[in-house]
Amino acid sequence: MTGRLDKRFCSNQCRANAHNANRRQNSGEQLILNINSILRRNRTILRQASPLGKTTTYRQVLEIAGLDFRYFTHTYRTKGGNTYHFCYDYGYLLLEDEKVLIVNWQPYMEKS
Repeated sequence: MTGRLDKRFCSNQCRANAHNANRRQNSGEQLILNINSILRRNRTILRQASPLGKTTTYRQVLEIAGLDFRYFTHTYRTKGGNTYHFCYDYGYLLLEDEKVLIVNWQPYMEKS
């Protein structure tokens, strides 16, 4: 290796590879990666199920597609007391008879 005396890596690529290897071995980082993967998959399923922005479907359809109802990024509670669970910009409201209302995030949902 050439360069400074305290140089730890031979190149930027070696530094990045070492950093990535450490992240793969860290169980906390693995947990974050796994949860982000589930959230992304949930968002994709909601987006595909609701191409027009507002759709009602059955819970079983979403479960078969792989939606994991335990994971969401945030909630939105309406004045009427309904709670929407969001995966980034797509959300759902659990309705009666095992139905689910899928919606897009709207500007009026911003916290005031």
